[in-house]
Amino acid sequence: MDNDGQLELYTAVAVQLKEAHARVRALQVPEGVRMALTRKLLVITAVAKHDLAEAARRLERFMTDLDEERIPEEEL
Repeated sequence: MDNDGQLELYTAVAVQLKEAHARVRALQVPEGVRMALTRKLLVITAVAKHDLAEAARRLERFMTDLDEERIPEEEL
């Protein structure tokens, strides 16, 4: 991937991560669910440091899950 494409992907992932965090904060769910979703976003952020394309794929799945209201149950 060329540098311009990499920069565009980085920017897109950063914007989507910001949106995802805002959406998770706005959800009316128990705190345990919010924590689980936040941990998933932190994992995606960590992946982005090593494999930006994989992070973009994971983030897309995460956003689709939110859109389709596939939200994990609260952890005990």
